[in-house]
Amino acid sequence: MPESRIELIQGDITHQDVSVIVNAANSGLLGGGGVDGAIHRAAGPGLLQECRKLGGCATGEAKVTGAYDLKAQWIIHTVGPVYKDGKSGEDRLLASCYRRSLELAKELGAVSIAFPSISTGAYRFPVERACRIALGEIKQFLAQNPVPEKVVLVCFDSFTYGHYARLFSMI
Repeated sequence: MPESRIELIQGDITHQDVSVIVNAANSGLLGGGGVDGAIHRAAGPGLLQECRKLGGCATGEAKVTGAYDLKAQWIIHTVGPVYKDGKSGEDRLLASCYRRSLELAKELGAVSIAFPSISTGAYRFPVERACRIALGEIKQFLAQNPVPEKVVLVCFDSFTYGHYARLFSMI
């Protein structure tokens, strides 16, 4: 069952010992605040140099770089939607972030992948709504694919973790 391949933790995504860390990036891929800034700081200056060569990334899409000073092998950078009114394609774009990241992880042959809660910080996506989308996309992907073998959902704060934990217990 896909559920046994999903783990939920509260912590710092930059400390995860996984094949891939997903970065909730901005479209420029040049670092920023929140998860994006933390990943860039932890990975070191090589990450910024590589990201400059990528030419940015569209909302709902994803691109891969090396992980530099992180334990992971790769970073998948995905750009989540800024939440406006829930009627501007935000759900579809957020679902695409998770799906595209998982597809890239599969292409890389990644054994494990760690996701932050994409778009729920500065981009103001409602946490419970984002949780439902994330868990739905991950569960559907894992039901159809043997790789990655493990998905870790890393919640930085107790508020986000609480929402994920409640919904996680229902899957």
